[in-house]
Amino acid sequence: MPNLEMNNVPLRAARDAPMSETRDLLIIGGGLTGMTLALAAASRGFTSHVIDRAVPEDLTAEGFDGRATAISTASWNLFTKIGLADTLEPLGSPIDTIAVTDQMKPGRIDFQPEPHESSLGRMFANRTLRVTLFDAARDEDKIAWQSGAEVVSRTRGEFGCGVTLADGQELKASLMVGAEGRGSPTREDAGISVAKWQYDHRAIIAGLTHEKSHENVAWEIFYPDGPFALLPLLDDADGNHRSALVWTVDEADAAGMLALGDRAFQAEAEKQMGGVLGAVTSVGPRSSYPLGFHHTARITAERLALIGDSAHGIHPIAGQGLNLGLRDVGALVEVLEDARLIGLEPGDAQLLERYEQWRGLDAFTVALATDGLTRLFGVPGKAASAIRRFGMAGVQRAPALKSWFMDEARGVTGDRPSLLKA
Repeated sequence: MPNLEMNNVPLRAARDAPMSETRDLLIIGGGLTGMTLALAAASRGFTSHVIDRAVPEDLTAEGFDGRATAISTASWNLFTKIGLADTLEPLGSPIDTIAVTDQMKPGRIDFQPEPHESSLGRMFANRTLRVTLFDAARDEDKIAWQSGAEVVSRTRGEFGCGVTLADGQELKASLMVGAEGRGSPTREDAGISVAKWQYDHRAIIAGLTHEKSHENVAWEIFYPDGPFALLPLLDDADGNHRSALVWTVDEADAAGMLALGDRAFQAEAEKQMGGVLGAVTSVGPRSSYPLGFHHTARITAERLALIGDSAHGIHPIAGQGLNLGLRDVGALVEVLEDARLIGLEPGDAQLLERYEQWRGLDAFTVALATDGLTRLFGVPGKAASAIRRFGMAGVQRAPALKSWFMDEARGVTGDRPSLLKA
């Protein structure tokens, strides 16, 4: 069976960290986005409490999360600047080309960087990212990490913020950060309204081994039911070629797809792949999750900032979910730094207003773009397919337009935080 986690990275034991003192940040949610924020803030001298209801041993267990994530060029710059790149570099597969096609018909787009540019991104198993972040957090004395902790109350006021945990501990800080994900209790506690809808589709996740090398190509194949993505992973220890599959299917068909035997599922996957990777030789454990959209009316409140999926949840069609959250991280840390230079504390209202203005519009624009792309490629019929392919063929022949799309995918456009610049 292919192992989508890619490696057996050991998780180092936690060391004791003082939890009682008031810190700069109170980060609720210690997943990929929340822990990256803690490390990025620590690299600039800010202290934090990190609280997560899960325990790291569960989050990094084999088979807990079979997903893989594309880390954009800008996000890689962030990881480099906070000291994670050297550890991660040998554990991920570069993305040298992104091939976009409508049902494997003529008229596809191939996105490739110029010779002087870096790859379009890197693919990592989520487990690899978690282990690397968690180990780095354990070595950082500016991070006080409470795992397996349940927040039972939150307070925010003129002079600070705090939480009470189920075991009675009270933790205090200047600024509270909601980083729990789509169902953020911190966001709900603050009464921030959310626009949201479901796509009535589900993403099926699996690891594949296959006959041909992927040659560092990420495939995005659009079908009326949704995109079928093949994302390059490193070969396994035996030299087998491997990719991560993200297959969007109608919600009504998801249970049946998950119930298929391995051979039947392999056959269905091969049919969708159009032979680009040869025969599928094995399929790893399958999992799925529903797809939806949400965007908050605001990403700040009194002594509160939201980051990542707590603020915005988008369709995985363009692989920008985590990268959008890491842009939040970079912007928030830069705003914190600039505020410190003029004597403002992390929870100051002026600081939060700047973060709101900086990130609110960009996140909303990306969310609307991915939603529009999802709907555009979901229009059924031969005429709609022909129009899409005609448009893609036009993009393929327009170098300037292709470069713009690539720069957007790499996250190197717009008003980027300094942490996300080379």
